Parts: sequence; structure tokens; C-alpha cells
Amino acid sequence: MALLKAVQNGEFLSATLDLSLPFEAGEWQLENGVVCQLTARGVLTVIPPGLSAASKDIVISSGVHGDETGPIELLQQLVKKILLGDLMPEHRLLLIIGHPEAINAHTRFIDENMNRLFGSINDETNVDRIRANLLQRSVDTFFQNSPSEHAERWHLDLHSAIRDSQHYTFAVSPFSEHKTRGLALFNFLHHGEIEAMMLSGSAAPTFSWYSAQNYGAQALTMELGKVARLGENDLARLEAFNQAMTALVSKQALPAYQGDKQVCVYRVTRTLTKHTDQFTFTFPANQANFTYFEEGTVLGSDNGEEYVAAKGGESVVFPNPNVALGQRACLLVKQSEVELTDQVVAKF
Repeated sequence: MALLKAVQNGEFLSATLDLSLPFEAGEWQLENGVVCQLTARGVLTVIPPGLSAASKDIVISSGVHGDETGPIELLQQLVKKILLGDLMPEHRLLLIIGHPEAINAHTRFIDENMNRLFGSINDETNVDRIRANLLQRSVDTFFQNSPSEHAERWHLDLHSAIRDSQHYTFAVSPFSEHKTRGLALFNFLHHGEIEAMMLSGSAAPTFSWYSAQNYGAQALTMELGKVARLGENDLARLEAFNQAMTALVSKQALPAYQGDKQVCVYRVTRTLTKHTDQFTFTFPANQANFTYFEEGTVLGSDNGEEYVAAKGGESVVFPNPNVALGQRACLLVKQSEVELTDQVVAKF
């Protein structure tokens, strides 16, 4: 079956991953009036009829890291419901399967971490850079072609953690120069029963940061469970998030959360960067995310410089001593109370 026909039949994921199928761009209209545009492999724009003044422009991406497959499966389920007419979206959507080559290879990336390649257009020296450039252009086109310059913009970039975690689900709010931590975003996290939210204090060239910084999008990198092979994910543990995501795209707005589960908020206190090949941690490389270390604990060293847990203690997130030189080896965070105005603000 040709790629475009397979996508029209709801097989967005399998058609995207079958690299033997030549890519075909196409536009078509569903019986319910929804217009679909396949603009690149794994890049689908969905435009419902009768957009209102309250309609949003929402990007949902998955598979930026190829081995993080649970969110890829969730996105395929969402796309299939839309394409078969079983779910009516209320907002313009850009739905993305991020890195088909890495997904097929069952690996995080091919040559370099694509989620560090969204700071600017890259020299196209490898497949990761080529794909990152395409995704940047796709987001540019989507937001810039909005029929409303006042539409609220969102970007949920869905991932899975490569290690155990004290929080099975959590979100990272990228730092930007815009108000990208609105109460509606916080409300969405509560509906999705996301356990924790980290507030970054400095820029990092991730996909969600790209949309937050360049388009003022309410953006999150979302860590949903742990990596597994396609078809081997326990999606039942992500059902609350799946329902919240479905409601986000199919309702004008989510109601105020009335449950008793609260999101635990952390602020990023420091980023440890790997400067030399002598970088090492004092704890195992597979240490669980959000493991707490008491004040004064030696966390690691790099070429003779020791890293010590700060006053009041710190927790470690995304520890990875094997990253390339100059890249983040881990984040250090502290749990924080928050002030809720029109934004979520950490109290120091």
C-alpha cells in the first residue's frame, strides 16, 4: 500500500516507519470536514472546520528519541481516532513522529542527540541534523500559517525516561523569555495525573524550548514512564495522561481540576556539564531520577573539580556520564512551593 493511502487509513505510525515506501505529500478532507495535510514523513497537520476565537494551535510530538516508544504508541492512537472520524478535534494540530530512522534502529539517536539540535538551523552533516531542521521548519510553518495571530500556542513533546524514577511521569518546563507556564498548562498536568513538574532556569536547545522561545508556546518536555520496545509498553499506567491529551485536542478548554492529586514542583538549581573525559559520578549511572542527596554529599567530579550537593540538599535528574563533551550530564533540582498568578512561579 502506498504511504499516503496508509496514512489516510489511520496507519500513521507504520507508514512513517516503512522507509521502503517513497514519501508522498497530500491533502484530503474527512467526512466531518476536518482537513488533513501530510507535509513530510511523520508530520501531519489537522485543521477542523469552524475554528473559533478560542481555538488553539497545538503541536504534539513524539519519538524525538527513537527508543522512547510509549508516547509514540499514544500518538498513533490519537491520530487514528482523528483520521477515522472517531474523534473531532477543536483546535489546529501538528502531530509529529520525530525520528523514524532512530525508531527503526531501536536507539535514542543515530549520530547525535537530536533533542540538542533545536537552537538554530544545523549544518546537515548527519540524519539527526537533517531531521531536526525539517522539524523546525514544520513548526515554523504551522505557527506562522495560523488563521489567528492571537491563537494560544501549545507544544507537548512526549518522551520516556531511560531509567527508573521517583516520579513515573513528570514534565520539564523549558526556560524562555515569554510567559509559557500558564495556569491552563498546570491544570492540564493535574488532569493528566503527571506527578512532577520541573521549572528550568536556563535555556537548552530542546524541541519544546524551540516552540516556547520562538513562538511563546505553552511548552513541555513530558517524560511518560520508562523506555521499552514498541508494543511492550504498559499504556494503562498512562491512561490519565492519554485522557487529558484527548480532551485537550477535542474540547475548547479543560475544566478546573477538582481532584486531590497535586503536581510536585521542582526548580532546577544547577546543570552539570561534561567538560572532559574524566567526568564521573559517585553513584551508579542508572541512578533513579529525583534521587535525593543530602547537603555536602559529593556527587561527582570532572578533571579534579568536585561537585557537591548544595545547602538543603539536591535531587538528581537525567544523570548520564556518557554524553558528548559540552553536553548536560545531569540536572540538580530542589522541590519548591509555587506562586500561582497568571503563571506558575517557583518560590525561592
